[in-house]
Amino acid sequence: MGSVVKRSTLLVFLLCFSYSVLPVRGFVLKNTCRISLDVAKCTGNEPKLKAVPQDIPPTVTGFDLSSNKISCIRSSNFQNLQLLVWLDLKGNSIKEVDRGAFAHLISLKKLNLNGNQLGSLVAGLFDGLQNLTELRVSRNRIKTVAPSALKALASLTFLDISNNALDEKVQPVFQLPNLQELVMAGNKMSVFQSGDLTNTSLKLKLLDLSKNPIRIFRITADIFPNLTWLNIGGTFKTQQITWDVGTFLGRVNTLDISELRLDLGHVTPLLASLDASLTVLRMNQMSCSLAALINISCSIPTMLKLQLGRNRLRSVSSSMFHLCSNVTELNLMQNQIDSVDKRTFRSMPQLTVLSLSNNNLSSVPAATRNLPALMELDLSKNRIQAVRCGDFANLTSLRQLNLYANSISALSHCVFKDLTQLRVLKLQNNSISKLSGAFQLYLQNLRQLHLNSNRLAAISRGEFRGLPSLQNLSLHSNQINKLANGSFFGLKNLIGIQLQSNQISAKVLVNGVFNDLINLRRLDLRNNRIGYNSIRPLANPPFRQLSLLETLEIPSQHRRLKSHLPCNILEGLSNLSGFNCRNSQLLSLSKNMFTYTPRLQRLDISSNDFTDLPPDLFHPIPQVRSLYISRISLRSLDFIKKAKLDQLEFLQARRNVFSVVSEDVVEALPELAYVDFQGNSFTCSCDNAWFLQWAQKNNHTQVFDAYNFECNYPRKEKGKKLLGLDTQSCVINTDFICFVSTTCAILLLMAASFAYHFLRWQLTYAYYFFLALLVDTKYKNRETPHQYDAFVSYNAHDELWVLRYLLPTLEEQQGWRLCLHHRDFEPGKPIVENITDAIYGSRKTICVISRRYLESNWCSREIQVASFRLFDERKDVLILIFLEDIPISQLSPFYRMKKMLKRKTYLSWPRAEGHPLVFWEKLRQALLEKETVQLR
Repeated sequence: MGSVVKRSTLLVFLLCFSYSVLPVRGFVLKNTCRISLDVAKCTGNEPKLKAVPQDIPPTVTGFDLSSNKISCIRSSNFQNLQLLVWLDLKGNSIKEVDRGAFAHLISLKKLNLNGNQLGSLVAGLFDGLQNLTELRVSRNRIKTVAPSALKALASLTFLDISNNALDEKVQPVFQLPNLQELVMAGNKMSVFQSGDLTNTSLKLKLLDLSKNPIRIFRITADIFPNLTWLNIGGTFKTQQITWDVGTFLGRVNTLDISELRLDLGHVTPLLASLDASLTVLRMNQMSCSLAALINISCSIPTMLKLQLGRNRLRSVSSSMFHLCSNVTELNLMQNQIDSVDKRTFRSMPQLTVLSLSNNNLSSVPAATRNLPALMELDLSKNRIQAVRCGDFANLTSLRQLNLYANSISALSHCVFKDLTQLRVLKLQNNSISKLSGAFQLYLQNLRQLHLNSNRLAAISRGEFRGLPSLQNLSLHSNQINKLANGSFFGLKNLIGIQLQSNQISAKVLVNGVFNDLINLRRLDLRNNRIGYNSIRPLANPPFRQLSLLETLEIPSQHRRLKSHLPCNILEGLSNLSGFNCRNSQLLSLSKNMFTYTPRLQRLDISSNDFTDLPPDLFHPIPQVRSLYISRISLRSLDFIKKAKLDQLEFLQARRNVFSVVSEDVVEALPELAYVDFQGNSFTCSCDNAWFLQWAQKNNHTQVFDAYNFECNYPRKEKGKKLLGLDTQSCVINTDFICFVSTTCAILLLMAASFAYHFLRWQLTYAYYFFLALLVDTKYKNRETPHQYDAFVSYNAHDELWVLRYLLPTLEEQQGWRLCLHHRDFEPGKPIVENITDAIYGSRKTICVISRRYLESNWCSREIQVASFRLFDERKDVLILIFLEDIPISQLSPFYRMKKMLKRKTYLSWPRAEGHPLVFWEKLRQALLEKETVQLR
């Protein structure tokens, strides 16, 4: 018995243990944050957060809290995020930060506090951030920095503390041992002296002091031995500056003095101190003589890059750059240039990059011709109306040409004839309506062509045949309504083409316009007029030859009429991984739609007019990982149960009409990591109890914005939060039931084992006792006519004695009517019912008792029924005949029999051997005796 109990206890333990370690599968945040690839993004959503959310999983490595309304950071806000690598808090209203608020972020490397309301950097603010390498506190209200505020930042290499209210007391900033880049622009520093900053050499490589009202700039010690980039532009307005740098900035190669208000007498010594290292000089929006500044700058032998933007130049003369023979990059953007002398750049034989962007040029200046070293020319955002055949003469090294945002209306076939090495051509945002063969011959090496946002209405055959190396073609936002067969002939290396926002119809696609794009990977046809009347297969599917295509987008068609997609429209797309037909007014999808795309991983069919999706629609695409099915009037998600989406990780099903998310649906998506059910009509009932518990208690699948789900049914619950539903009455407490049922089973097993060992015979008797009692109630107080004088109860082994002695004597000699079970029981009737009817249908019951009689189940039942008749009717109806001498001690297990023998006489056949006549006479008298009431 002990072993049974041990086994039962072990079973209970295993059951309860297995229940407690079931793998978790989902979680929900109490805010509008999203978790993706271990990054928590809590920005760009409404309502704005006013405090740092506390339910972010501790496994995240990135946390974006920008553009919210957080006003204070508490010491407990980030205590569970030890794995966080970057934290973005820009664009909040943070005024207060508890000391040690970031102390738990031991892995943090980047911290962004830009655009807040911090008034100072106090001691202990950055405690614990020993691994921080990048800190941004720009656009706050910082006036002071405590001496020990930055002490913990031993690993910091980048600090942006620009656009605050710092004065010259910034010594703590220059105590950072590993700082390499420091941005202090837009503060209130009036004095910058090396003696006030530090006594040791720093590792600083970049220093930005622009837009400070500096009056004194003095470097008298070699504290910046590694400084190569310095910006002091716009540091003073009208006041004079004391400039003393000696030779301690001799390694600076990039200098920005834009917007300085000073005369040449102050610029000359500055530039002279950099004579041996300066390669890049930015002089934007200068107030002094620009021509003189250019001459001084170009006299530096190392000068390579010159930026002269926003200087209000109207024209450029031939002498302006006559000393700039070493310059390789010249930037003249955002001036007011409308004319350029044709000899302006002839003195710059090494010029490789020239920008004339954002000026008033009406044509391509002749000065840009015949520059054999030029590799990049930017003429964008001017007023150029036409480009002619000689405009780019001899620019044989040009790699990139920017002509976007002009007023060019047409091209000519010879305009690009000399640009044999051109890689990138940007012609977008013009008024081009005709290409006129411009791309049929010369641009053999062109990789990117941008023709979007023009007025193209048609593409004729072979229009791009001269572009065999082209990889990306942008034609979106035109007026294209005609694509001739062979429009893209020659573009065998094209990888991506953008055709969205045109007027392309289904009729345009039937002539095999894409057949030549055998290496195409991306095709965008959004916002066109593609629509079909039925799902019947097409004779010539438009994408049949695009076997390498990976992404196809055809959503948001202009035509508002309802449409279909032919069942074989995707034929040939065996490598397609992304398909988007969002907002195409589709009424249905053929179940065979995706039989041609077995590698599809991202599918967006949102904002159409489906009401249901057949499960077998998804059977051909078992690799789908992202599914968008929002706004398609789905009444149920049951199709997912049979859709075989075993690898689905992302599911967006916003604004449908389903009300219940069942357990079967979620279990059919074992890899689900993110789900979005916003805007559905949820039922607040036990039907959603499992979904609510799954969403709240598990931690593998994020249920986005679940705390804002609202009830729509029943009416009395409408508008209430779904997660506010009390599900306790719906859910079976498995733990408790497991405990109670197992405990009861163990106790029952112990009780049964005890009873069997010690009370076996008493229980056996009790069983028959209650069985007879149950049967006897049927006949209680019922007057049954006596059909027989006596019912004879005997064991089959004693049948010979009954037939040889009892039956002849009582029936043949004395004339009694006896009932014998083998002779008088009704066939087909239950045996218990036959026994009961025989006993109650006889005046007396004769029990022929032997040892085998006492051991017989059926005999025991017969004597039990007879005993209960004796008990029930209180009549002496029982006659006992013992065929064997059985000591009373052996009757102990038969408690009722033993009790009967103590108060009732009985007949013994062994004792009547010598006097059989006396035995039969006594039996006759017993049968004659009336059923008198027996007092018990």
